[in-house]
Formats: sequence, C-alpha cells, structure tokens
Amino acid sequence: MATTGVQQATLTVWKFPTATGAAEAVKTVKTLQQEGLINLLDAAIVSWPENKGKPKTQQLGGFAGVGALTGSFWGLLFGLIFFVPILGMAIGAGLGALAASMSDVGISDDFIRRVRSEVTRGTSALFAYTSGAVVDKVQAAMKPHNPTLLTSNLSAEQEKRLREAFAEEAG
Repeated sequence: MATTGVQQATLTVWKFPTATGAAEAVKTVKTLQQEGLINLLDAAIVSWPENKGKPKTQQLGGFAGVGALTGSFWGLLFGLIFFVPILGMAIGAGLGALAASMSDVGISDDFIRRVRSEVTRGTSALFAYTSGAVVDKVQAAMKPHNPTLLTSNLSAEQEKRLREAFAEEAG
C-alpha cells in the first residue's frame, strides 16, 4: 500500500477496568514514544472511582509540539461525553452546534455514545491523540493493562479542521 508521506492523526481511547488503569498506562505510552513506536501529540485521562458520582478528567499537558490540542478541545469532548447527560436537555440542546462541529472533525455521535457507555464508575480511560503508531507493538505493550480499545481515525482534512476549531489565540 502506497503512502502519501502524511501521517494520519488518530484519537484513541483505551478503557481500563480500574479507576487507576489509565494513569498506569501513561507510563507505557511514554516508553513507546521514547522507543519511536508512537508519536504522542497530546493526551488526557479520565478516572472514575467507584464511589464518585462523576469522573475526574485531566489533560496531561507538556505537549508543546505542532500536534498538541488545547484545553478547549478536551473540555468540550469530555463535556459532551460525561457531563451533558447530567446537565440535562436544555444545556444539551445548546451544545448541539458544538457537537456537530466535533462530528466535522471526525468525532461522531456514535463515538461519543460508545465512550459514554463504556467508561463508567470503577473504570478509567486514556485519550491519546497520536500519529505514526506501530499498531501491533503498541497493542502488545498495552495488553498487560487489560484495556478495551476504542478509536476514531481522523483524516488529514479533519485534523486540520480540528486544529482550526480549537486553536488558541497567539500571544
């Protein structure tokens, strides 16, 4: 299969069966990056302890490269997945246009519903925005963490729109 030289960015969600699994898996992903097996452009984790009514979200930060997303992106994504159902239909309706813009950049309603249904109390998830992954090596390295993999591939055009939609003003 011929390639165009442009690496496709992928938003990958790894769900873990424990509330601490995602935090533990971050170390594995950073090791994979050091080994050149994945290019981690940005990442965030969600942890949802069994005894809490809502999940805790955290952008990992430290990704100053070209691919890094903004806090606005992560905030909107996590809001659509975890908090809109809690806030109710009035607020949810107001976010309809924003949800549509997420679809424009490759994050569909089905993706949001799937993550919402699988990342529940007692679990955690690692949201990784990556490119250049050696998929079989990444999957093998993640296997000891017992993850469930959910992905949404973004085309080059969708990636460009994603960056434009969530670009922070310079200076």
